Amino acid sequence: MGLTKQYLRYVASAVFGLIGSQKGNIVFVTLRGEKGRYVAAPACEHVFIWDLRKGEKILILQGLKQEVTCLCPSPDGLHLAVGYEDGCIRIFSLLSGEGHVTFNGHKAAITTLKYDHLGGRLASGSKDTDVIVWDVINESGLYRLKGHKDAITQALFLREKNLLVTSGKDTMVKWWDLDTQHCFKTMTGHRAEVWGLVLVSEEKRLITGASDSELRAWDVDYLKEIEDLEEPEHKKVRGSPGAQAAPAAEDGAPEMDETPEDRILSCRKAGSIIREGRDRVVNLAVDKTGRILACHGTDSVLEVFCILSKEEVQKKMDKKMKKARKKARLNSCKGEEEDLEINVEMTLQDEIQRVANIKTSAKIKSFDLIYSPQGELKAVFLLQNNLVELYSLSACLPAPQPVRTGRITLGGHRSDVRTLSFSSDNIAVLSAAADAIKIWNRSTLQCIRTMSCEYALCSFFVPGDRQVIIGTKTGKLQLYDLASGNLLETIEAHDGALWSMSLSPDQRGFVTGGADKSVKFWDFELVKDENSTQKRLSVKQTRTLQLDEDVLCVSYSPNQKLLAVSLLDCTVKIFYIDTLKFFLSLYGHKLPVICMDISYDGTLIATGSADRNVKIWGLDFGDCHKSLFAHDDSVMYLRFVPKSHLFFTAGKDRKIKQWDADKFEHIQTLEGHHQEVWCLAVSPSGDYVVSSSHDKSLRLWERTREPLILEEEREMQREAEYEESVAKEDQPAVPGETQGDNYFTGKKTIETVKAAERIMEAIELYREETAKMQEHKAICKAAGKEVPLPINPILMAYGNISPSSYVLEIFKGIKSSELEESLLVLPFSYVPDVLKLFTEFMQLGCDVELICRCLFFLLRIHFGQITSNQMLNENDA
Repeated sequence: MGLTKQYLRYVASAVFGLIGSQKGNIVFVTLRGEKGRYVAAPACEHVFIWDLRKGEKILILQGLKQEVTCLCPSPDGLHLAVGYEDGCIRIFSLLSGEGHVTFNGHKAAITTLKYDHLGGRLASGSKDTDVIVWDVINESGLYRLKGHKDAITQALFLREKNLLVTSGKDTMVKWWDLDTQHCFKTMTGHRAEVWGLVLVSEEKRLITGASDSELRAWDVDYLKEIEDLEEPEHKKVRGSPGAQAAPAAEDGAPEMDETPEDRILSCRKAGSIIREGRDRVVNLAVDKTGRILACHGTDSVLEVFCILSKEEVQKKMDKKMKKARKKARLNSCKGEEEDLEINVEMTLQDEIQRVANIKTSAKIKSFDLIYSPQGELKAVFLLQNNLVELYSLSACLPAPQPVRTGRITLGGHRSDVRTLSFSSDNIAVLSAAADAIKIWNRSTLQCIRTMSCEYALCSFFVPGDRQVIIGTKTGKLQLYDLASGNLLETIEAHDGALWSMSLSPDQRGFVTGGADKSVKFWDFELVKDENSTQKRLSVKQTRTLQLDEDVLCVSYSPNQKLLAVSLLDCTVKIFYIDTLKFFLSLYGHKLPVICMDISYDGTLIATGSADRNVKIWGLDFGDCHKSLFAHDDSVMYLRFVPKSHLFFTAGKDRKIKQWDADKFEHIQTLEGHHQEVWCLAVSPSGDYVVSSSHDKSLRLWERTREPLILEEEREMQREAEYEESVAKEDQPAVPGETQGDNYFTGKKTIETVKAAERIMEAIELYREETAKMQEHKAICKAAGKEVPLPINPILMAYGNISPSSYVLEIFKGIKSSELEESLLVLPFSYVPDVLKLFTEFMQLGCDVELICRCLFFLLRIHFGQITSNQMLNENDA
């Protein structure tokens, strides 16, 4: 069967117009040995590395589909750990920009990532309430820590001891002993969610930030463990030497057995620091040296504190003592006898001193600090309005003033882009938002012109591509010259919002529709410029069509005979242009028509509505050809591809879809945006589509030469749905655990299922080949001569290796992070053969480390079955 109709596939080409997205955090990264110059910012599913000095994007760490939620650079500065919304973690090399290591273990978005001080382990916390510790070098999970009842907000390794401290939205701070992987202490001194957590003063002090204006400080005392290994702990009696040697518990409990956590450490509240902000702590952080502490709330102020060293605190206390003595001498008549009784108490404010507040230009989403030995503090901020700012502060001065030393603004709009247009040569793209118009070069994605404007709702390039016109929320038309970037003219066009414009096919004028219930016709004209001798472009109004409802959208037919007008009463009215007489009314939508377009030959009109439907109508009689349920939310924009009956729709459901208006077929879905899609533009050649969204990103989609066959597309969609459902199935329960309780670090994914299938296929091939070899030996024996053995083509492809070596190759090919989970999915019927092969490999000394890891894991999960299986016991013997 031949191809009935061939479509060409559109693919994602680039993400631009975005400086940093809101869900993740910004971090300083070290590149080319320079600190404090480069930052990594989350950008939807990617990570952009920005050069703060030049304001340029120098590297993109390519993501897959999910949005980035957390970033953490490694201590050596060579890698960046990136957490995603689906619970996946990838580790990228900052030298090559490639991500080789992937960890799958969490079921929900990653909320915190922290390396230990050597960079060998990584702790991840998630919205699924679990903390997982990963071995970065071996690329595998070490253990999962369960205990929190709500999302994890922070996790920190201790430098000196093998401990981890975590905080969560369940108001708890938990201490974990990583030697035994259990929680030995839970701090319950908070009444609300704990949002931030830092360790300062050589890890002797813990500072927490919660939902109020207090930063709580806790003194941490580390105690010696009882060195009594002969006797189990629960059997110790009060008079045992171990109990006597133990120091008394801090909180007044006489026996160590009653407070076992005090054997490791005790926490005592030291006081509070009152923040100036009255809202919750959003981020609380300390720089790498532990000298500077900073926090911010939901506003635009970062509060900076300095943590004084023991020497500085002592100096301060001596000064205080001196003052107190002087005061006592003045107040006392008895002379110097009372001097000895003067006692000056050290408060928390003496140890943690407020330095300054840094006020940014918009609300802070995240920040990062670098403190230099010279006493200069650099703070980089990712702001709510798609902006990165860098401030510096001399923290060693008595009254330091923060100075803004850099900002990245050019690469994006401060607010959502509401209108997009292509120039007639397909090269320039116009995007306009609430405050500015930007012109982008489509091939380089560089912003080549920025012009301030009012709140833009619609736009187009004037024929000739030298000027642009935008329609605003206040009903004005603004005309700009692109060469100079100047506003040429502002015309009061409508009394309400100017919702839509359509350029006339003869390119001599255009039509506008607004919330003042009128449609106005305009012509281009040349007028004398007061500032120069040359004439400049202007527009004049020629006619007005008054209607009974607000106008939402207007569109010319290509032959310039008809005008389609969408009204707030859910209908589309068609008028003759020459006489402005009524021709047709298209009714059927349940909610107003937000967008519409007429095909190049004038035979079809497609309308998209807030009722989530797209209707295709004939323009000759106004009959509805088809109603399509297009999106799961309002249809925001609709455009035909030039010279075809294919059209694109954009919806609030974050999707862009392509449709065939003749066959009424859904051709493909372009997924990528993480928020509502507001508008799109199709280039005059039809090769490019650009779209804008509430996630602040602009995306370019490109038409390829690759044919798209609908049956294959549907098949691929079904496969993707199946793979997604496989990943969502319950984890296989390990003997001794209840279903749903997973203490292993892995997670069942389609990759782990495929890896298990590869092992199964390899074992089956090994069984078949072993049986064939035995048959072959028998045949040779019967024939009394050597008969040629047919070689399996798979083994031949691997270089004529033996079947057992092929199994080993398959094991070596499985990613280290997916190995345990793949073995967990493997049915027990294959385990005896695997164990038999492992014995062979161990004797030959092949990949002993890998084989031992697999062997110990299989013994752990199938211990009962292996020990009760007589055949296996005989083999082992």
